[in-house]
Amino acid sequence: MSSVRDFAEAHTPALRMRSAGEPSGSRGFGREPPREEADEAAPRSELDLVGILSAVQETAYTWDLESDRIEWAANAAKVLGVRSAELIASGADFQFLIAPEHHQRRAEAVLGPAGDPVEGSVQFRVQYRFSPGGRRTAGSLWLEDHGQSVLDENGRPQTVCGVIRVINDRYWEEQRLLHRSDHDELSGQLNRIRLTEALGSILARAERTRRTACFLMVAVDNMATINDSFGFEVGDEVLAAVAQIIRAHMRVGDAVGRYSSNKFGIILNDCGPGAMRVAAERLVRIVRDTTIRTAACQLSATISIGGVLLPDQASTVPQALGHALQALDKAKARRHDGFAAYAPCVSTEEARQRNISIADEVISALEQNRMLLALQPIVDTRTRKPAFYECLLRMQRPDGSIVSAGEFIPLAEQLGLSRFIDRRVLELAVDFAKENPAIRLSINVSGYTSSDHEWLVALHRLTGGRRQITERLTIEITETAAIHDLDVSIAFVDTLKELGCRVAIDDFGAGYTSFKNLKTLNVDMVKIDGSFIRNLASEPDNQVFIKTLVEIAETFNLETVAEWVGDEETAQMMARAGITHQQGFYFGQPMLANTFPGVPKD
Repeated sequence: MSSVRDFAEAHTPALRMRSAGEPSGSRGFGREPPREEADEAAPRSELDLVGILSAVQETAYTWDLESDRIEWAANAAKVLGVRSAELIASGADFQFLIAPEHHQRRAEAVLGPAGDPVEGSVQFRVQYRFSPGGRRTAGSLWLEDHGQSVLDENGRPQTVCGVIRVINDRYWEEQRLLHRSDHDELSGQLNRIRLTEALGSILARAERTRRTACFLMVAVDNMATINDSFGFEVGDEVLAAVAQIIRAHMRVGDAVGRYSSNKFGIILNDCGPGAMRVAAERLVRIVRDTTIRTAACQLSATISIGGVLLPDQASTVPQALGHALQALDKAKARRHDGFAAYAPCVSTEEARQRNISIADEVISALEQNRMLLALQPIVDTRTRKPAFYECLLRMQRPDGSIVSAGEFIPLAEQLGLSRFIDRRVLELAVDFAKENPAIRLSINVSGYTSSDHEWLVALHRLTGGRRQITERLTIEITETAAIHDLDVSIAFVDTLKELGCRVAIDDFGAGYTSFKNLKTLNVDMVKIDGSFIRNLASEPDNQVFIKTLVEIAETFNLETVAEWVGDEETAQMMARAGITHQQGFYFGQPMLANTFPGVPKD
């Protein structure tokens, strides 16, 4: 044990408090000196090294990483509260008794973060929670572990020498200030970062030991109704109360954390499929039957739960979270206040993989400038000559093939990529407008962009505020986006018009915009959804709609565009109805901007 003793003496002030004349190295951990030496030393006030370490609740160790064996000081079991030092004789044994949410913290401190190797040794100091009797017992200690990791010739940790101190009293004072680093402020449970760290540790253990665990995703039902009816403060009280109810009915070794606004994650150790269902249904029942006292009144809450088995159904943290959320959706679809276990679905998994593939393609195309501009003419009904061109998007794959927007835009919008796409279309369109000073363009923006101030800033920056460019641009916003937040849409339209742009409502008729909103928004043009134009000759109801719309548009001095015009008969009907512009394959299919022949100069 000399290495442990030497290290402890170097790092613990108490160990350096020898009486005068005591030879260095005269006593080791747990070893009595020979009788002769003891007799000679009796009159002197000699230091009891193990006794001092125990008195200050410290112990020391040397950890050989190659064999994973830990050599402990003789007082280790007493200080750490374990029945025997053999229970912590290896790194894996000791790690098992550390709280799962602190596994990564300790590993990075003691062994160093992943990265380039360094030379010599690495000093460390880290605090973590330790359960001497195992994770299912109630008692736990807070430990401070400090020392150094000795590196081999390749810069990899070889041996760890450290001193561990029980810091319960000091910890609680420090934790009062540092509590937010581990816990969610509202619920008092683990925050999302610590929850996912604990989930990663449990997954690693489950993979190593082949002992099944499970992860439950819990959603508090009807939070929107509670917030609307009683206010967000009462809603927060309900969330906090549900978290406390859940925590009170968990085993000590299990972990509970807040995943999102109304969702909590629960990690259940040593739990199979049957036990998972029993635990989930028990929680559902307990929460349902508990009255929650709030500042407004007494309320009750219900929860829905989705569960996934570890590691059988998920081997990574993202998989565990994703599968648990899928199961939760299934539970909520059946009814509130229920549980559903994750069950693999071939079609769902194929769709998920396809979505991942498309998302990767879109991001790569944006980064590698493989998004291309395509133009489709919008003709004047009277002359049938292009009045302006709608900017459409195409994605070029690495092999040179071209993908139309319809294959990736809907999913991109669901994944929150539409802002990036809209910004790229704006850049391409403005560049094209600069190169072709006689051309007029219309640019579609998504619902997200129609409330994005940064997009307006980009428009002003790209055009330099020059009205000879902005006055040739028409910005199209969809009807549904326009009415989602009318006040925001009005501000967006007003800003565009101040910059010199014209504004059109796209896909009109597909949503619920009243004709009054057309005037309120102060738009210049209405583009009629193509579903009203296709097969118009055989659909009298749509003919009445077109006639009514044109009459109102003329009253408000608005131009109109008929989309999806595909034949001469429809084109003539549009002309007779008074439609000012038409668009569709009959008048021209989209053409890549880099092959565009140009337009006549004025």
